[in-house]
Amino acid sequence: MKNIVLVHGGFVDGAGWEVVYKILKRDGYSVSIVQNPTISLEDDVAVTKRTLATQDGPAILVGHSYGGAVITEAGNHPKVSALVYIAAFAPDKGESVGSLIKDPPPGAPVPPILPPQDGFMFLDKAKFPASYAADVDAEKAAIMADSQVPWGLGAISGAISEPAWRTKPSWYLVTTEDKMIPPEAQRAMSKRAGATVVEVKGSHAIYVSQPRAVADFIEQAAAKVKAATA
Repeated sequence: MKNIVLVHGGFVDGAGWEVVYKILKRDGYSVSIVQNPTISLEDDVAVTKRTLATQDGPAILVGHSYGGAVITEAGNHPKVSALVYIAAFAPDKGESVGSLIKDPPPGAPVPPILPPQDGFMFLDKAKFPASYAADVDAEKAAIMADSQVPWGLGAISGAISEPAWRTKPSWYLVTTEDKMIPPEAQRAMSKRAGATVVEVKGSHAIYVSQPRAVADFIEQAAAKVKAATA
């Protein structure tokens, strides 16, 4: 299984995958990074499917954060062999990111999302590093905060029509120090999806702070899928 497609989450773009990408490439994988506009779920699924269509064979589809909702829908594409969730949402049929975050558990950290402007949301720049990227180098976390991509309410409210994890194998990396998606919520979603789970001590931006751990996890999934189809 040599094709890997990486999907970013809300507030960020595909550039955050750079080091994970380099590791996977060095290890012999063919890697594509999707640049989703994060305006609506429907658009992001369409953009992701366009990237999948260019693959020369089966692919592992990887999603971080909101990217998990994107891969849950786009993962129904025939070229997708498996799904890998990195601290990501894994909604069920009819669910959206909005419905999943509506009632946070008591005591859970509340992401510093500012009131929507013109239908888009941002995180408070001053609070971004602590909430999103607590274990990322301070300078890099500041760049992430200052280069935020507006996250559309249409992306947050977009509901899943058919969750791909119901028919395809999935893997889930839980981040135990996550201040954006509570670890308990990650565990519940991964269990419901029947995913193979690994827990790593890290922030929501684990793919930036611990790219080796994330790349290793993706490669484990790729190896298992390859062995299962051999």
